[in-house]
Amino acid sequence: MSASQTSDVPTLLVKIFGKDRPGITAGLFDTLAAYSVDVVDIEQVVSRGRLVLCVLVTEPTAGGTTAGELRATVHSWAESMKLQAEIISGTGDNRPRGSGRSHVTVLGHPLTAESTAGIAATITGTGGNIDRIFRLAKYPVTAVEFAVSGVETEPLRTALVTEAAEIGVDVAVVSAGLHRRAQRLVVMDVDSTLIQDEVIELFAAHAGCEDKVAEVTAAAMRGELDFEQSLHARVALLAGLDASVVDKVRTEVRMTRGARTLIRTLKRLGYQVGVVSGGFTQVTDDLKERLGLDFASANTLEIVDGKLTGRVVGEIVDRAGKARLLRRFAAEAGVPLAQTVAIGDGANDLDMLNAAGLGVAFNAKPVVRKAAHTAVNVPFLDTVLYLLGITREEVEAADGEGAAH
Repeated sequence: MSASQTSDVPTLLVKIFGKDRPGITAGLFDTLAAYSVDVVDIEQVVSRGRLVLCVLVTEPTAGGTTAGELRATVHSWAESMKLQAEIISGTGDNRPRGSGRSHVTVLGHPLTAESTAGIAATITGTGGNIDRIFRLAKYPVTAVEFAVSGVETEPLRTALVTEAAEIGVDVAVVSAGLHRRAQRLVVMDVDSTLIQDEVIELFAAHAGCEDKVAEVTAAAMRGELDFEQSLHARVALLAGLDASVVDKVRTEVRMTRGARTLIRTLKRLGYQVGVVSGGFTQVTDDLKERLGLDFASANTLEIVDGKLTGRVVGEIVDRAGKARLLRRFAAEAGVPLAQTVAIGDGANDLDMLNAAGLGVAFNAKPVVRKAAHTAVNVPFLDTVLYLLGITREEVEAADGEGAAH
């Protein structure tokens, strides 16, 4: 009898508790095998060395054996193994999961009982049901994933994003399905995302005009200049700077914590990775080579006779340009836009974040966090892996495989 044929037949839920050790699962099924029962469902969890094993089976029908005999045999086996057993009679399988299925990833640093209660209550409040919970990672943050059914992804995301902001955890909500693990292109902003610095400020420090650059940046933040105007105004302050500064700036760039792990893991798992930047190709091209990126695009500082002219050449990479480049990279990679991930921190990343299948605001300003699909507010870029359902164990296994080659 198949599991799909058990809706109206008597079933037994066998629950085993105790100290985990090798052979328990095999021993239980050896015991059940004597009664010719069919397995309908299995769930096993081990936490801090303690096992909870649940097996749903049909009641025995062959050879004149009874459910009572099965109960007695399982209890006897459990006692011999110094385990506890509980057997509950019922009918059929688990109730069907509701329509609308999502993965809810919660990142905490730390993850408290209070914040977890808030997330669980919000899921319930939307009409959702928590079908399963498991830990993705305990380092560098605690990451836990809830499998939720019974509510559509968008209203669930809206409710949880509001709750997460209030209780101080990061929450990502994505639709369940095969496409989640098929997101094969990740595109990142550079300044204050992939790296900790603002590249224009590094150049300005060598030109002795940090304050003037900061003034232009502040004007742009106030809305007095658009990105292209502010870019030209700031780059003009670099006129006459010796081109040798490019090499110095490259050495001054500081990678964001977890950035190398993120890229290394994605590449080993078969993802393509790119960067787009309102900064400069003189830096992004170097990052592309050093990190093994598949795509990179940024503005280009004009250099004539070994000096920066104070101008940029070529296509301007601004807010709209970043989204356009995401689409271009996706087309070149052969990846549907719905299966892309974009990561950024600033308002000029918003079009790109909204165009991607999953847009992640990384340590971003409130307006960006509110508009993106999800937000990460811890200083570790590799936590984005957990939003894709990749566990810490898989990250470490990928590292191990890489070291072995």
